[in-house]
Amino acid sequence: MARNKEFDTTLVLHKAMEVFGHYGYEGTSLQLLLEGLGIARQSLYDTYGTKRDLFIKAVNHYVDEKSSAVVAYLQQASSVKKAFTDIFAVIMNTLMDEQRRKECFILYSAIDQVPHDPEIAALFERDKLRLEQAFYEALVRGQQQGEIGANQDPQELARYLYHARYALTQAAKLTDDPKVLEQITAVTLTVLDHK
Repeated sequence: MARNKEFDTTLVLHKAMEVFGHYGYEGTSLQLLLEGLGIARQSLYDTYGTKRDLFIKAVNHYVDEKSSAVVAYLQQASSVKKAFTDIFAVIMNTLMDEQRRKECFILYSAIDQVPHDPEIAALFERDKLRLEQAFYEALVRGQQQGEIGANQDPQELARYLYHARYALTQAAKLTDDPKVLEQITAVTLTVLDHK
């Protein structure tokens, strides 16, 4: 008779995000994973497969969880400008929180793998299309409501804002000064003020 899993698989994915985020994909050994996840080697293999399989599942979980929240928030927001301000504030607060930033840095590690790993590249491409579309629809709504300048190209803005979100993760790798991230965020969001 098969035994039930004695651990929370979602919690383990979050722990994996922290480990991969801290050490990077290449720097994460099996031993570091086992210590960080708190599960046995066989449980890791049985539930998640190889280190690469676990990495892809963790990245996919992180990206899907964050992107779903962003899409849902944009769809129900009455003020588009405020929604984008809030979205960037959440990213900044996450990057300034010692525990949550460890998970967030899995993105940095994953993006490093994009040129070498078609599966991870496809994951990010799907996410990019999904978020750029959500951003585009929100920006068009913002133009209709008079919040966003009518002369702005919503597709170009959507693409810029998508990439700017990832740039904050890069910036947080280079500095832990919250004022720097606040300044970068403030300047980024000025694109919404252009008429």
